[in-house]
Order: sequence, then C-alpha cells, then structure tokens
Amino acid sequence: MAPTKRKINGNADTVSDNHNTTRVTRSSTRLNPQSKPLVEPPPKAKKAKISSKPKPVSKPKTTEPPPPPPSDGGNASKTVVIEHCTQCKQFKIRAVKVKNDLEKAVSGINVLVNPEKPRRGCFEVREEGGKKFVSLLDMKRPFAPMKALDMDAVISDIIDQIK
Repeated sequence: MAPTKRKINGNADTVSDNHNTTRVTRSSTRLNPQSKPLVEPPPKAKKAKISSKPKPVSKPKTTEPPPPPPSDGGNASKTVVIEHCTQCKQFKIRAVKVKNDLEKAVSGINVLVNPEKPRRGCFEVREEGGKKFVSLLDMKRPFAPMKALDMDAVISDIIDQIK
C-alpha cells in the first residue's frame, strides 16, 4: 500500500501503513472516522466496608510507678517526680537534663518523668508525696519563667536538699 497523506492542524503529514500507532488524539479521530476510538474500561466499583468485625478491647492503662530499687542506704528510698508539659519540647529538654543530672549526682535515686498525665504549661520537680523543689504552673507561651531558670543552679539546689 502507498502511504497516505492527511492534514492535521493545517500541516500535511505522511503516514505509512506499516507504522502502527496506538495513540489516538481527538483531532485524529475527527479526521479519520474509520479508526476505532479507544474505549476506557469502566471504573472499578468500591467495596463496601465491613464493620461486623468486633473491635479489640484496649487494656486500661495503669499509672502505677515502677517499684523502687532495693534499698542499699538512706538515699535509695528517695523518689523524685518530674512533671513536664508535652506542649513544647523545651519542657522535655529541661526534664531530661534534671533527670540525668540527679541520677549521676545521687546514687540510688529513683526519678520518674510524667508518671501521670501532665498538666498544661507545667514544669514541676517534687519529691514523691512531699516537698516541691520547682513548681511553675499555668505558663503561657513563650514560657519565660521556665527559660529564665538557671538549670544548673536549680539542679544543685535539689541535690543539696535531697542529701
């Protein structure tokens, strides 16, 4: 067969019969009505959600602190609780610093960080069931009272009061 000429957008193009094109454009289907338009498959039907499965029952959370380590001396029974807000990572940075420094300085001390759900805008370091060392409550952003604290001085004061 001889190549056929057809006009697309005002330009004459030569198309050979041995060249199979699978691409069909809107303009080519209008110019060549013998070609079969591609039929798109219908969209897949969505499956209905099955909600007959029983939901697993979640276990209630226990907020009991871990048991204290065996007592070797007078300082082993000390438990310090650090409560910090989870709103901003500045609280967590300071709480971890206090925890690490207390564990290094006082041997056998038990330090708990957020054993219960913390209050909002709160940074508090206290002895369990007793004395409060640092208590900053209901702070608003930018948490100026907490950022103004000299953490090294606060930690050394807590260590002195524990010993």
